[in-house]
Amino acid sequence: MAQATLPGTLPFYLRSRIVRGLASACLFAVGSAALSDHVHAQGGFALPSNSVARGPSTSEAQAAPQGFTPRAAGPTAANTPPSLQTPPQTTANRNALPAGASGGQLSQGGQLPREAGQEHRVYDLSPYTGYLTKHDRPHQAVVDWIVRETGTDVWHTEPFGFMSADRDQLNVYHTNEMHQVIGGIVERFVAGDKEPQVMNLRLMTVGNPNWRSNAHMLMQHVNVQSPGLQAWLLTKENAALVMNMLRSRTDVREVQAVDLITNNGQTEKLASTRGRNYVLNVKPSPANWPPYEPETGEIQEGFQIEVSPLLSVDGRTLDCVINANIDQVDKFVPVELDLPLPNNQVHRTKIEVPQLVSWRLHERFRWPSDMVLLLSCGVVASPERPQSSVPLFNFSSITGTTAGRSDALMFVEFRGRASDNLTTTPLVPQIGSRVSAPNRGRY
Repeated sequence: MAQATLPGTLPFYLRSRIVRGLASACLFAVGSAALSDHVHAQGGFALPSNSVARGPSTSEAQAAPQGFTPRAAGPTAANTPPSLQTPPQTTANRNALPAGASGGQLSQGGQLPREAGQEHRVYDLSPYTGYLTKHDRPHQAVVDWIVRETGTDVWHTEPFGFMSADRDQLNVYHTNEMHQVIGGIVERFVAGDKEPQVMNLRLMTVGNPNWRSNAHMLMQHVNVQSPGLQAWLLTKENAALVMNMLRSRTDVREVQAVDLITNNGQTEKLASTRGRNYVLNVKPSPANWPPYEPETGEIQEGFQIEVSPLLSVDGRTLDCVINANIDQVDKFVPVELDLPLPNNQVHRTKIEVPQLVSWRLHERFRWPSDMVLLLSCGVVASPERPQSSVPLFNFSSITGTTAGRSDALMFVEFRGRASDNLTTTPLVPQIGSRVSAPNRGRY
């Protein structure tokens, strides 16, 4: 049915189209305004990395607001190597600590404490370390000897001080009195002999300690701190006489004789060890037969020696730190075990408990370099001493000695530069250090 149209009015379908057109125009205007605000806030457009950048036209440049510069296309973070990316700033959490942790107060820098007149001095180590091109950390020997001379407490208590070294120099902040001590140690390194030196070590075992009765008047006794240790100084002539006396005995065995070539202040190591296996545990067998299988362990017995000599500047006095370890398996004590079987029977086996005899020496000695130091460890474990294969011919109970025990003697002699000595004694292979405390047992 046709609709009637009043005079002066538009048809209904025209009015509907006009209303829809006005609504679309309003929505477009609102969207354009929002987009313009977003562009101003971001400072320009950024094209995708796989798009072609288009420079602004003349009309766009004229229409652009003042201060508006379209952003040029560039590589995004996804295409930049991690090493070239700027890490995000996290200054807000830079000093954050885990829950429950107690952190010290963050210092703002400034002057170091000087209440005791501390001074900062730099010592040049290159005259010494420049010769040791094959050593990894030659300056560590300087630090070790300084700590041996000063002790460790002066670096951890008041007055405030510190020490740090690299291959070229040593930085020390401490009192003037401490610098006098440190300067004397550093001088022995940088002004002392740089050539490799020879230390002759001779380790012997004596079945009975009565050798002292004939050699007593040839030796000068030296006080030591280690329990059970005795030390004497001998002239080289008297040392040769004592050596001949010992070699004439039937219960003497020369375990090791070595010319140890070392640089001044450095530490050298030698060892002679062997492994002893024993039944440590018994555990169920995964194959079910036999029902149990033994679990073996190994104990290294023998001796390990570390020597660190330091000459005076004139070469007349020698300081030497000797660290020796002797371990011996006296015997393995058997222990019987009764283990159950699935058929309600008992499987009888045994494990072994090692009975060890150990001895430790860590001492610092100082003596004239033209004399010989003789050390006696007392009647201790002797891993190198063979036992009688026939028990009936074991006369240890008669002579007062025990199988595997002997008086261990060590002769330490400084022989000067390696270039002045024709060393024919083979060197003992060096060994790695044991895992120990952070100071690695140097002090």
